[in-house]
Amino acid sequence: MGDRVKGKVAIVTGAGVIAPGMGNGKASAILYAREGARVMAVDCNLEAAEETKHLIDEEGGDCVVFRADVSKSSDCRSMVEKCIQTFGRIDILHNNVGIPGIGDLIETSEETWDRVINVNLKSMFLTCKYVLPYMEKQESGSIINISSINSIRRTQFPTTAYAVSKAGVNALTREIAIQYAPKGIRANAILPGYMHTAMMVAAVTDAHAGDVDEIFRKRSAMIPIRKLGDAWDTAYAALFLASDEAKYISGTALVVDGGLTATTKA
Repeated sequence: MGDRVKGKVAIVTGAGVIAPGMGNGKASAILYAREGARVMAVDCNLEAAEETKHLIDEEGGDCVVFRADVSKSSDCRSMVEKCIQTFGRIDILHNNVGIPGIGDLIETSEETWDRVINVNLKSMFLTCKYVLPYMEKQESGSIINISSINSIRRTQFPTTAYAVSKAGVNALTREIAIQYAPKGIRANAILPGYMHTAMMVAAVTDAHAGDVDEIFRKRSAMIPIRKLGDAWDTAYAALFLASDEAKYISGTALVVDGGLTATTKA
């Protein structure tokens, strides 16, 4: 156990995982707890959140769970109220909820568009909307929004709704950072690249009929570091931005991609 966020309270949305393995939100919740934070692990799947809590409990951390669909205003309001009732404050809001959206503009149905935008972007608008008044009273806080390199460049296959939603996350983060900087609140986005997480395995499996391992091998060859990232790479970036070590960093989009966006490949 460390103390990089000791005494802080962190809400982590999307703290569960859709399949066996590790996800960005799950790893971040565990890491915040390891470094001294009290964590509210939030997920629409309570069983998945409970699994994250179990791992934190085993390490001696402090975690409660909360079931919420963060694309719904009432759930976000209840989540924030419960965190305040339980811990008395909110120092870190880690927005990790996201779903893929495969397809170009014509292929994307209106239903898919609305769902991807609501889950990936509206959810962050809502969680910030209800958390920020408490951070403003504290005159401190750190918001971390998980975006994607797909927000700034095209990747291997068309993902119009997903790319637009993540570009919106970047803009939302910037606007919050500028507005709330004088009030002691920082906001930053993390842009993961090609990662080997449970959600990514599921997304690639759905999008491709071929060998998933071969697809990941080809992706690894594109990356200057020559390997995919994992959930812990995103989590450690988030830990830094949440900690006082990053007290002079706000409004940034931190790319975590092994150097991929510095190349001409995608």
